[in-house]
Amino acid sequence: MAASNGGTEDAAKEPTLTYENYLNIEKLLSCLQLRCPKFGKYEHDEHLFITVHQAHELWFRQMIFEVDSIRSILRERPLDETKMLSVNNRTDRIILILKILVDHLGIQETMFPISFFNFRDYLSPASGYQSAQFRVFENKVGIKPDDRIQHMKDEYMSQCNPDKQKDILDAVNEETFFQIVERWLEQTHGLEEDGFNFWKRFGEKVDERLKDIKAREELADDDHKPGLKKDYDASKDIFHKVLNEDEYRKLLARKEVRLSHKALQGALMISFYRNETRLQQSYQFLTKLIDVDAYMSKWRYNHVLMVHRMIGAKPGHAGSSGYHYLKATTSDKYRIFLDLFNLANYYLPRAYVPELTDKMKAFLSPTGN
Repeated sequence: MAASNGGTEDAAKEPTLTYENYLNIEKLLSCLQLRCPKFGKYEHDEHLFITVHQAHELWFRQMIFEVDSIRSILRERPLDETKMLSVNNRTDRIILILKILVDHLGIQETMFPISFFNFRDYLSPASGYQSAQFRVFENKVGIKPDDRIQHMKDEYMSQCNPDKQKDILDAVNEETFFQIVERWLEQTHGLEEDGFNFWKRFGEKVDERLKDIKAREELADDDHKPGLKKDYDASKDIFHKVLNEDEYRKLLARKEVRLSHKALQGALMISFYRNETRLQQSYQFLTKLIDVDAYMSKWRYNHVLMVHRMIGAKPGHAGSSGYHYLKATTSDKYRIFLDLFNLANYYLPRAYVPELTDKMKAFLSPTGN
């Protein structure tokens, strides 16, 4: 009986679940502390500055959570195709978060640059450059130390909190989102040489396409001949580099491309046959990866503009060159899925897309058991 009473008393002491205690609102809001006194008062715009950056860190955490979950699904072998809906949903979530982060920068830009200078000196040496979570996210997605501009290779990790450097190192050493996507593409059904052999069929259709362009060039009048010749020469060069595996390896060595040759084949096959039932979710995933890359680039670019507006070309607090360093991070070196943007280089008109065999058609768009 006593034990029962004790249990009742313990239960009675449990606080009623409320919005505030479930979300730890009081603790959350107490994290915003103004630090920069000005003539006995606090600078008004510091409140906005802290809010925007704290919100960024919460969203970074959510994006890391989503990327980890997507990587876990795509690692499964065999991959359960029904989970691609969750993969797409979570990738959409990352895209929308990146959109929000771009909007956050717009909100911060409502602060006048001269207002920022009223408290900027008090921030030193603190800098967004030191965001460990952003570095973790970059590495998990696919921006590794060797991909960074020279200034960042030796500096970026040492600038972060020592307690968080292990998290960054773990992210550096683990398989990236890009690598997992690459391996997933390499296993696209239909690439097998003893099966549908998409790549062989694709090469044959490229030859047909080039012969057609050449024939039209030869029949064209003098006004149109130069344009068709230019089209033919450019197309021949582009397809030679992608169809010839040795030439493609040279592109990889020069880091002009990132995807493996087999992964590129998988991406093209998914793109060409995107209307087939089993490839629809996969194609949507590829388009969402392009969106992730696009919005990361937009965030970087908008961040550059904001920094330039706020501090001009002055150095950053953490030792970077500020605007000039940030501007360099908007280059293609930081474009993770650039190869997916460049798939359009290898597209063919519908009439030249290799026709599916009956067996392959039945596999990709099964009509029932």
